[in-house]
Amino acid sequence: MFTHLKNIDTAFKHIKVFSCLLILACAGISCFAVYKSYQSSADFKNHIYILANGKALEAFAADRKSNIPVEARDHINVFHQDFFTLDPDDKQIQATITKALYLADGSAKTQYDNLKESGFYANLISGNVSQQLTVDSIQLDMNQYPFAFKCFATEKLTRTSSTVTRSLITQGYLRNVSRSDNNPHGFLIEKWQILENNDLVTKAQ
Repeated sequence: MFTHLKNIDTAFKHIKVFSCLLILACAGISCFAVYKSYQSSADFKNHIYILANGKALEAFAADRKSNIPVEARDHINVFHQDFFTLDPDDKQIQATITKALYLADGSAKTQYDNLKESGFYANLISGNVSQQLTVDSIQLDMNQYPFAFKCFATEKLTRTSSTVTRSLITQGYLRNVSRSDNNPHGFLIEKWQILENNDLVTKAQ
């Protein structure tokens, strides 16, 4: 009889252990399922669908920190393109310079005023000179804030009689500001300076 009771007690302990293991396994599976559902939800939020020409294109959202160097270089490039790519048209010059000045502080306005007072823009218009800028490279120091940069570019001035190629080197700093339609990258160029703007080659037409 005691042996029978001992067997029942042993069986009950086994069932108890099995039940505990089963409960732990169910709890683990439930926690894993909840974790995966949250992970799937987060991944879904990072997917963006863009409608272009009647087709849905999938894009991915990313943290801005991973894109800061790319956005900073593009901001610098856009500013220099707007400031230095000019046609002999007063309205075009005003439009592009205005766009450029939204991307920089008063140091850019000072450079513009100096060029205007020296007759640079008037000479472009009277001489029917077109100026086109190509950014060759941008050095960007992301280890300090504001971010220091140096821009190396080439200018091409096309006249009726000749084409002049110039080297342009500028430097300045970038700080973060709020994004807007006029400043989509959310940067502002500060303490901007023109270090070099020299003729390299003059080619007769």
